[in-house]
Amino acid sequence: MIRALIPEVLALTIPLRGKTGFGVYFVTSNVWLKKHLLQSFRSAGLLIEILYQHRAAKKYLIHEFVVMPNHFHALLTPLSPTTLERAMGLIKGGFSFQAQRAFGFPGEIWQTSFVDRRVRDIREYQRFRAYIHQNPVKAHLAATPQEFPFSSASGRFELDDVPQWLKPTSSKAKMQA
Repeated sequence: MIRALIPEVLALTIPLRGKTGFGVYFVTSNVWLKKHLLQSFRSAGLLIEILYQHRAAKKYLIHEFVVMPNHFHALLTPLSPTTLERAMGLIKGGFSFQAQRAFGFPGEIWQTSFVDRRVRDIREYQRFRAYIHQNPVKAHLAATPQEFPFSSASGRFELDDVPQWLKPTSSKAKMQA
């Protein structure tokens, strides 16, 4: 009887995202037990390096990101055939492997899974972008978004353009953007 219920329980705990290529997603992943494993230049820098390794391998596009002491946020577009789940697995798994080798991080590094939200239009994109940029300011880690070194707002990182399907088409909408 219990075995018959397992597929139903799994279906409730693992969200079916369907095809996730060529959509923009706001993603968040937390460090295990909210430990501050990403607060040093070495560990935050390693996570950013991992983000860009997989971008260079054409697994996804990076539009914005911030690496906070105990979590990260990003706006990503998975590139087919890479799914959002695979992209996040590459980031989290790649960081875990490298961090355990380089820094000797013991045990778990990431909370299971991640939070995602598909970006539906330019207004949502701008709202998520502002949230990413303001995250270190609200946490009192920097006075301005540009001062925080582990964020795309710093201007130190190459970013992919906003996808064309999210860009405003009317001149009025462009002025508001």
